[in-house]
Amino acid sequence: MTDQNTDDFDATTTEARAVAAGAGTKRDEFLSLIPHYYRGEVSQSGNLLSRLDLTTDWAIVLVTVVLALAFQGPDSSAYLLLIGLIGVVLFLLFDVRRYRTFDASRARIRLLEENVFANAFDPGDAPLEEWRVELAADLRTPTLKVTFREAVGRRLRRVYYAVFVLLGLAWVFRVTLYAPSEPWTVTASVPGISGVLIAGLVALFFVAITALTFWPYEREARGEFHGEEAGRWRRER
Repeated sequence: MTDQNTDDFDATTTEARAVAAGAGTKRDEFLSLIPHYYRGEVSQSGNLLSRLDLTTDWAIVLVTVVLALAFQGPDSSAYLLLIGLIGVVLFLLFDVRRYRTFDASRARIRLLEENVFANAFDPGDAPLEEWRVELAADLRTPTLKVTFREAVGRRLRRVYYAVFVLLGLAWVFRVTLYAPSEPWTVTASVPGISGVLIAGLVALFFVAITALTFWPYEREARGEFHGEEAGRWRRER
């Protein structure tokens, strides 16, 4: 029979709860901790990005199905495309929420890359003097880094505005050229709602999303790249 271990670790004591504090004051322990934390953040960010891509994929699947149903024959209803617009709006809202979460994780990764790893390759002053305090505060109380307004605009510019335009053009074609035998006001109508009112609502919707997409705002998202032009990396010999 083995002796019972008398050196048990009591996680309820004050000293035990602050066990990781020692790594913050000892250089070697701190440097050994950083890679593990960085890999964990990168893994989490990758999972969040996969969820973000999945939302976009489902939105594209919805658009494909709606287009196929709306143009399967003259008896199909044009308002199926409007249902598609509403569905894509819902996916956009899901996408924005996931994008803001992804951006918060990516911001922590960029903070480490800028202040730790970049310094390792090219020693110099860290861009953010209190980066450890900032990171610790965000780990204790995670916060979103980008506003809802900016997130909507960014996701519209990157993906969803083109999808909305595609559905809008398809709707215009469906209620005009695709059914020339009847007035467009009849084709565009929804049971109980006139075609003129529907056309006005559609026009108002596109004015709104165009304003959300292209209205200038101050950037808060932590982008991976600076500027749009390709920069030189390797020097020519």
